[in-house]
Amino acid sequence: MWSGTSWSYVVEMTVRLRDLLLGLRELHLGDTPVIVHSSLKSFGQVEGGPQTVVSALTSVFPTALVPTFTYKTMITPRIGPGNNAITYGSGEDQNRMAEFFTPRMRADALMGIIPETFRKLPRAQRSNHPIQSFAGMNAGKFLEAQNFNNPLGPLGLLENQGGWAVLLGVDHTVNTSIHYAEKLAGRRQFVRWALTPKGVVECPGFPGCSAGFQTIAPEMEKFTRKLQIGGAQVQAVPLSMLFKVVIARIKKDPLALLCQQVDCERCNAIRSLVS
Repeated sequence: MWSGTSWSYVVEMTVRLRDLLLGLRELHLGDTPVIVHSSLKSFGQVEGGPQTVVSALTSVFPTALVPTFTYKTMITPRIGPGNNAITYGSGEDQNRMAEFFTPRMRADALMGIIPETFRKLPRAQRSNHPIQSFAGMNAGKFLEAQNFNNPLGPLGLLENQGGWAVLLGVDHTVNTSIHYAEKLAGRRQFVRWALTPKGVVECPGFPGCSAGFQTIAPEMEKFTRKLQIGGAQVQAVPLSMLFKVVIARIKKDPLALLCQQVDCERCNAIRSLVS
């Protein structure tokens, strides 16, 4: 397993920009493009809040992507394709509260405040997918790799370009890149619908559940770079190895990485296909 200097701080101490810069640079990723998943509260007290974290990210990583997904746009129709891990006709209340997607729409709260802060940077760009958009800095070609049939296309290009996933105080259950590896392994994806100014649009390529993804951690341990900044464990994972490990795991066991929740519609839909 890679080992480097561990930038550790007592959780009660305030994390400053210098702490973040020193720690992120210790990952030794150079100019490698990255996809960042994050939790601000995992650091503890951060001087300057999310703006400080975003400043550090854009200073250390010349090309960076963050997920800015927008689940408030989603519509549940009355009918649709079978085995689609959705209860048709069940979302009347949610449908009435659905919002039209626009490029200025806030990232969903589930993404955390760091992606939303990143999205609002003057030089940041954002893709136009009404559910699964990404924001990026110096990442135009990656954002252009996304389309309705391949919403996670930016992650495929990122892997092709030697990219890494950087996890700031979060684990693999929020590692969106694993979803793309699932697709490469042939795992079932789903169809969802979104409200846009042009009407309701069908969005294929919606991924499955990620609640079981942390089980990949032991296999990725020797490829993962780790350090501590404040209260947050920071991990950097090479996408090339992540994809290889996930694909091999699913090819060996078609039920690998599924969650154990008995009422999970997406994992149960995949189980029904395997059985």
